[in-house]
Amino acid sequence: MANKYVNFITDEHLLDCIKELHQSYLKAKKNISKSKFYKNKIDTIKLTFDSKFNDIDETELIETEILRQIDKSINNSIGTFHEQILGGIEGYEVGNLSGFDIKAEDDTLFADIKNKHNTMNSSSAEALFQKLARYADDYKQAKCYWVQILAKNSFNEHWTGDINGKEYSHSRVFKISGDQFYALLTGENNAFFNLYKALPIAIDDYLKSIKTSTKEKEDSALKEIESKIEKSKRSILDQITFENYSYYLGFDKL
Repeated sequence: MANKYVNFITDEHLLDCIKELHQSYLKAKKNISKSKFYKNKIDTIKLTFDSKFNDIDETELIETEILRQIDKSINNSIGTFHEQILGGIEGYEVGNLSGFDIKAEDDTLFADIKNKHNTMNSSSAEALFQKLARYADDYKQAKCYWVQILAKNSFNEHWTGDINGKEYSHSRVFKISGDQFYALLTGENNAFFNLYKALPIAIDDYLKSIKTSTKEKEDSALKEIESKIEKSKRSILDQITFENYSYYLGFDKL
């Protein structure tokens, strides 16, 4: 039977990867308690402008702010999602904390995956090049890749040049964009595009399959704030402002 979603991994594997990422979303949202949400102080002046100028109601505004705060952990989870997807391609496997993210089962390829091209500073880039070069030296048939899922261009090229003030080059160390890496592992030029097109369908299928109770375990910070509002009768922004700045002159009167 033909796959419903993409050709290069099974439907079951794709749905499992989506499930893992959904669990990361739920965990990240649940971990944003009110105290964590308030940790760096909420700029309620800015939120007031956001609400008025962008015509966003206060509940939606706070939901968006919560999502912004969890964005970093979700970005890390997106990188893991791609590792899991690629590890489901026949002939490849996930590193599982072995120092690499993806490898060929016959040790002819090793890769380190970054979701965005700009997630490393010069020291991190230098350390990554040195790690990939060590794999290339240890495995004489291996090509080793720095994968940028969201790159500025489409490319597959040797990684050479100045890194952190030093010149680096290795005949089997490469950098590659996400589309080209998906194409390399699958043998399908449009594999990354096909995944993009399939995701909305697969995500909808997954969400239909889970219980409603699972979907409700979200936004603990917002729920905590709303429970306070029931007693204080303040607006959401007034409640957040009071809880963050009641020690400011006049703000105790909110």
